Amino acid sequence: MLWLWWLVGAAAAAAQPAAPATSPSKPASTAPADVALVPGPAALPVTGVFTLAFRLRGGTLEKYSEFPELEGFKKTGKTRTNTTRTVQGRRFVDVTITQRYVPYGEGDVVIKPFQITVNGVVLRGGGNTVHVGPAPVPNPGTLTKPANPTAPLQAVADLDKMFGKPKAVLYQDVPDHAFLAVVAEQPRVFVGEGVRVGLYFYLKPEDQALLAFHDFNDQLPPLLHELHQPTAWQEPGPEASVTPDTVRHLGQKYLRFRLAENIYYPLTAQPLRFPPLALTMVKFKVLKKPEPGQDNRLAGYKTYYAPGVAVQVRALPQAARQGAVAVGSFEVREAISRTQFRVGESFTYSFGVEGRGNLAAVLAPAWPTRPGLEVFGSEVKEEPVPGGGRKMFRYRLVARRPGVLPLDSLISLVVFNPTKARYDTLRPEVRPDVRGVVAAPAPLPRPEDDPFYGPALASADDTLQSMDVYRDVRRYADWLLIGLAGVAAFGWWRAGQRA
Repeated sequence: MLWLWWLVGAAAAAAQPAAPATSPSKPASTAPADVALVPGPAALPVTGVFTLAFRLRGGTLEKYSEFPELEGFKKTGKTRTNTTRTVQGRRFVDVTITQRYVPYGEGDVVIKPFQITVNGVVLRGGGNTVHVGPAPVPNPGTLTKPANPTAPLQAVADLDKMFGKPKAVLYQDVPDHAFLAVVAEQPRVFVGEGVRVGLYFYLKPEDQALLAFHDFNDQLPPLLHELHQPTAWQEPGPEASVTPDTVRHLGQKYLRFRLAENIYYPLTAQPLRFPPLALTMVKFKVLKKPEPGQDNRLAGYKTYYAPGVAVQVRALPQAARQGAVAVGSFEVREAISRTQFRVGESFTYSFGVEGRGNLAAVLAPAWPTRPGLEVFGSEVKEEPVPGGGRKMFRYRLVARRPGVLPLDSLISLVVFNPTKARYDTLRPEVRPDVRGVVAAPAPLPRPEDDPFYGPALASADDTLQSMDVYRDVRRYADWLLIGLAGVAAFGWWRAGQRA
């Protein structure tokens, strides 16, 4: 029964990542579908989220193209919201698909023109500028007041007035074993190291008939706001699921509902502090002597409190000397078209990393200038997974000299391994062999050997011209124009005399 209440709450939480809402049964819509593009905000902080969306009114979403890749933003999760409206007794379903983007840094980002096709309708947008400002300074007075950690862990209130004054003495309160928890994957991380933090609700399978989610669409947004960290790069995790996970806690079997889950990459050495949170649930009392045909439950409220969690952040050793480096457990990944080449023959080479960490912090290596080697590129290919992934940089190389090409001495990536607490230098392992001889540069053709310019140069006049010839021509032209103006003025005067 609990998962049914979850479906009702998740359908109303349109602004938050949630499971697809339950579609209304057989909407009697006869109006044509209307598709509109919903633009994103014009300004947001660097820790905020930019969104693009489209809304389909009164129709069925059959097919739509992918949302565009925006320069300066990283594409993250996507949500779908179904909204039912009634007009003159008829039910219509509005479908909204929202794509989220997170900014890479501060500044003014130009959104290039793009188009999205929805059910064959082309929607065009872009051409505007989005201002990405600094992260807001947290103000304790404006945030939602966290739950009091010294308050009792439970609060129950009967809904007697809503159920026609039932006799509460006939019902008994069955104890449950549910609890709310903020769980951090690690208690301590380095600057730039990712830590997974989730908000979960646990309950035992036998307690499902006793509990149900209450006013989920109003309770979830403040909880998500409390999980936000202004000093960390936040990567959204998997979206909330209507199906709970089966886990073991203290050796006992529990059902775990994922309310929120994010990966945080600290940008400073300030600790990540998650305040105590509270979630109110509907708790049912059961009739002491059940009677057939009667409602054997009495609804009430029960509030669950999750204690606050802090994740300590350690600064990187010698960070000022090393500069900006990626933090994570990465390994070298490379690919090459072949291993033997001829002088002057182009080939492709890909160099990158794979593992756990923030891929956005992995920058392309700098190639030094090397005589006899031409480098073109790079093309970036990223395959993200939650908490890491693979990032490759593809180049096109042309070797002008024979011999073994020492790629390991040309490029490298410095990363900080948080597991080993040390800096690692990742270098290429392949050493392509370039064979052949250095081709002598072909002499430039002489102008006199050209079939057109040769005869033209031979017959050209080689008489020296004065350097003032152009200035004299300009002076003569000025006098000519003055004379023509005088003749025109005289003619105009004579014509006036005759009139």
